Amino acid sequence: MRGPSITIFLASAGLLLSLLVSVKLQAQTVLDGAYIRENNKTKKVIQYPFIREADVLWARRVWQDIDLREKMNLPLYYPLDEYSGMKSLFSIIRDALLVEGSITAYSVGVTGQEDDFRTPLLVSDVKGILSRQDTTSTMDPDTGEMVEVIQTIDINPQDVTRYRIKEDWFFDKQRSERYIRIIGLAPLKERISEDGEPTGAYETLFWLYFPECRYVFANWDSFNRFNDSEKRSFDDLFQKRMFASTIIKESNVYNRRIDDVYTGLDALMKAEEVKEQLFILEHDLWSF
Repeated sequence: MRGPSITIFLASAGLLLSLLVSVKLQAQTVLDGAYIRENNKTKKVIQYPFIREADVLWARRVWQDIDLREKMNLPLYYPLDEYSGMKSLFSIIRDALLVEGSITAYSVGVTGQEDDFRTPLLVSDVKGILSRQDTTSTMDPDTGEMVEVIQTIDINPQDVTRYRIKEDWFFDKQRSERYIRIIGLAPLKERISEDGEPTGAYETLFWLYFPECRYVFANWDSFNRFNDSEKRSFDDLFQKRMFASTIIKESNVYNRRIDDVYTGLDALMKAEEVKEQLFILEHDLWSF
């Protein structure tokens, strides 16, 4: 009596399993689009031309902030959730740090101002930066007493609304060309008060060595609002300077930022003045 029942049950289970496998295989072979996209995940990084120190006629180190709320910078912020093989820049960085281990994060130091890639962080350190534990009090429905509940709060892509870049501007007299090389990239998160309100102040999570990040950014496409068939990687966005930014500091004898001296509109005007001076310096190197 039990033998035929067990046989029928196993046959039904096997048929159900084969149907599930066939549905899964069919879903994997469906082409989501009109053609096969081949220019992704295999793009190589275009190496920088070699620069001799003797050929650098003029150089200046500059720090800039990229505000992701500006319209031109939205491709760096969206999509917040992965879709169609695209991610936000912070999602790519987080996965490269915690999952793939393809890039290294560097500490900002005790003061939060260290940006010379002096102290590399372990994966456990990065996890501690990207998540925090919060203790709240709630009522136990069984006893009616107040108990403390510890919950882990992760930093999500929507929480990172700014990036800070450290770059070198220099003029190569051998090629008679001005270059801008991004040296470091740092995600910034707005501080939240105890009442849960944004304070307007930003904290630097960690620093990334940008030449190392290029190998990861080159294989992830960003959204192109003008043409879906023309894919631009995140490395393309940075190399082609397709972002809006504000200068917050240039190398100076006091080693201080613009907002250490100026505030509000005066700080913005000073940033534009520094940008104009950099343009004039490059322009004055030519003779007409």
